[in-house]
Amino acid sequence: MAPRALPDEPPPAGGTESFGKQLRARIAADGPITVERFMALCNAHYYATRDPLGAAGDFTTAPEISQMFGEIVGAALADCWLRAGAPADACYAELGPGRGTLAADALKVLRKAGFDGAVHLVETSPELRTKHAGLVPEAQWHDAIDGLPKVPVLLVANEFFDALAVRQWVGAEERRVTLVDDRLAFTASGPVREDSPERGQAITAIAEHIAVRGGMALIVDYGHARTAAGDTLQAVRDHGFAAVLDDPGEQDLTAHIDFEALGTAARIAGVAVTPVADQGHWLERLGIAERASALAELHPQRAAEFALARERLCDARAMGQIFKVMAVHARAWPAPAGFAP
Repeated sequence: MAPRALPDEPPPAGGTESFGKQLRARIAADGPITVERFMALCNAHYYATRDPLGAAGDFTTAPEISQMFGEIVGAALADCWLRAGAPADACYAELGPGRGTLAADALKVLRKAGFDGAVHLVETSPELRTKHAGLVPEAQWHDAIDGLPKVPVLLVANEFFDALAVRQWVGAEERRVTLVDDRLAFTASGPVREDSPERGQAITAIAEHIAVRGGMALIVDYGHARTAAGDTLQAVRDHGFAAVLDDPGEQDLTAHIDFEALGTAARIAGVAVTPVADQGHWLERLGIAERASALAELHPQRAAEFALARERLCDARAMGQIFKVMAVHARAWPAPAGFAP
């Protein structure tokens, strides 16, 4: 889950009409808008107006499934920080921290390892910032990546990039969203190719910070390790898939991550990049089985719960394969653990 980046123009405004009606009125008056603009406007409204997580929301992320996910992330950060010499000025940073669950679980492990750095969260939603205050009371908030302090970062981006807007191309034509009989429709059909300048800008900002200041970043999201064509834009509502053009601004819009493109942009910005790992393999290499066993021993009445959570996070039929993990790190820092050579 991510703080959906605010578009560089405001969402439709005025009156008491729904966001969808206002958006259709804008298209009727001004003409079709790009898929990129549609996605950015819809997600800006969606995330500004609700907490999308949990049973009452639209989806559940890995940190909400089990504390084990955040603990493994925290262990990976702590291990890399310690091998880098435990720089005292390093801070914890997270992009799109959801309710703050991941930050809270990761920081417990980091603090036990001796990390005493500040906590910086990039999140634009006032409702989610309120949730963070309860779980991570020491947090400081920022609206954008460039607001982070000029120090080494231990950065996490879990389901952040998937909701940054994508462009879609059908041949040489950029796909747009138009109106047909007052219903939203795409302007072109056929084989689709996607790219995302917004994602490129975000990974470049992260990598440039790390290249100059030091640190590392873990990127966890669903997508493909190699660049590939295809229409991956999807909508999620009430824990199920929905039609992308239905109910604009009332459902989560995401698209698969092109990890190869992210890695290329990061290298150009001056950092080292690990191989891409399946989430399940990465968690298993870092000891999730042992952690599940330890928790089951401490709480035997919850043993089945921990086993099920591990399966959901690691099994290829659940989140284990479609979700990937990649890390970027300063060239003077060691490579984070858990990635195949």
